[in-house]
Amino acid sequence: MTQDLAPSVRPAADSSSAHAEGWWRSAVIYQVYVRSFADSDGDGIGDLRGIRQRLPYLAELGVDAVWLTPFFASPQADGGYDVADYRAVDPLFGDLSDADDLVREAHRLGLRIIVDIVPNHTSEQHVWFQAALADRPGGTARERYHFRPGKGVAGELPPNDWESVFGGPAWTRTCGPDGTPGEWYLHLFAPEQPDLNWENQEVREEFASVLRFWLDLGVDGFRIDVAHGMVKAPGLPDIGRKEQAKLIGAQVLPFFDQDGVHEIHRSWRALLDSYEGERIGVAEAWAPTSERLALYVRPDELHQAFNFQFLTCAWDADAMRTVIDESLAATLSVGAPTTWVLSNHDVVRHATRYGAGEPGLRRARAAALLMLALPGSAYVYQGEELGLPEVVDLPDEVRQDPAFFRGDGQDGTRDGCRVPIPWSGEEAPYGFGPGGSWLPQPERWRELSVAAQSGDPRSTLELYRSALTLRRELPGLGDGEMVWLDAPEGVLAFSRPGFVCTLNTLGEEVELPVPGRPVLATSALAIVFPEGRSAAGTVRIPADSCVWWAV
Repeated sequence: MTQDLAPSVRPAADSSSAHAEGWWRSAVIYQVYVRSFADSDGDGIGDLRGIRQRLPYLAELGVDAVWLTPFFASPQADGGYDVADYRAVDPLFGDLSDADDLVREAHRLGLRIIVDIVPNHTSEQHVWFQAALADRPGGTARERYHFRPGKGVAGELPPNDWESVFGGPAWTRTCGPDGTPGEWYLHLFAPEQPDLNWENQEVREEFASVLRFWLDLGVDGFRIDVAHGMVKAPGLPDIGRKEQAKLIGAQVLPFFDQDGVHEIHRSWRALLDSYEGERIGVAEAWAPTSERLALYVRPDELHQAFNFQFLTCAWDADAMRTVIDESLAATLSVGAPTTWVLSNHDVVRHATRYGAGEPGLRRARAAALLMLALPGSAYVYQGEELGLPEVVDLPDEVRQDPAFFRGDGQDGTRDGCRVPIPWSGEEAPYGFGPGGSWLPQPERWRELSVAAQSGDPRSTLELYRSALTLRRELPGLGDGEMVWLDAPEGVLAFSRPGFVCTLNTLGEEVELPVPGRPVLATSALAIVFPEGRSAAGTVRIPADSCVWWAV
């Protein structure tokens, strides 16, 4: 595998177009899982100072913005997605001055900062929920959440048949001060994450205030966790079947993708637009179709929505083309850019998802070039630029994902994609910090560290660096149009202004007419020109490979 075709390409008139008006339409945004990126104090857990120290790496990589997973005050029952105080930094990660310093340094380096906001639920330790537990049934403190009496003779059964995404019932019963069983409260995730009631005006006002707090500090936008789940169907009706987690993204559920969420997102868009600098909102939204997902990015709603149909697509040319076509058509209908993503902190890394070992890595590299060539914006999950695989052999005793302990919920676990990334050195923690790491790193990662791959033209890191450089330099990339080209079965080929991308998803070499000058490839190419003729030749594209061409 090689990418030693890096060209001398004349930059476009504005090679930093992603930073101009509508920067988010073409932006490449790098996701930092805060616990696992860089540790500054030796406690084995990543923190804000560690991220700030590594910002030059991200600027050199060539991304436009950095998305930070939650660093708010939290008991850490679900990796920070159980927030106890939305205006405070958890001591694990630093303090508010560290957040301020991080934002300022990122801006100095030309990077934008997007923070994760968690509006569907709070921590059980949030002062609101503690007040709700102390309140009487029907009290005003309980109106901020979903409290209901149980079914059965003595209220011993949950109020409905909803299941937690993490497994088990989505309801937990409370106890009174004297130990008497009381009402039940709703939690679509862990019991430590009670769902907020977004029909309550106080909830809406509080989150508008929280957004303003961070916008005033200077952040450039928000990734909205469970943006599709904030509104529940009236009456909280039963679903009538088990294994509900498997229905997420396949159909509208009474607790997900309800139409009422869009009113909330419209109000947030108005708030974002009231600030200078094009602050953005990004929806983590699971919807059953591309058309329903597009509703989240209408002109008066959010700016982006993660394209999970693309993330979950099989390594198959026909399936990929279908998802790409449907995604582009849906977002075009509302004038929004399509957002592409291959991995994140909740799914198996795509280097493993596409197949174990070398075949999976080949496909992951090829998929990266495909993603970065498509119209719109792209997200890169930390470590994918190193070709990191999923860690599938973590000992049970080190796992921390709540889904692991409630195994009838999400398929698999999420710890394997959250192992701290390697920076340098021959031994763990590979430059992650002066101490250990909160999850053990495999020995084989010494060969995948940033230091080990830097300067190696065959490495995945240098492939990403070259691709991100070209994405800024080639005027046809980023937001815009594309046209499919004729190609053999198993091959995707499309053109953009001055550019062609060819992807071979087959397990064997294919031969195609040379469409232009190769500028980047995930594997070595063999180009054959007819002897004694000036006509264009043919190119043999290896199995599971992608090539970029200047035309």
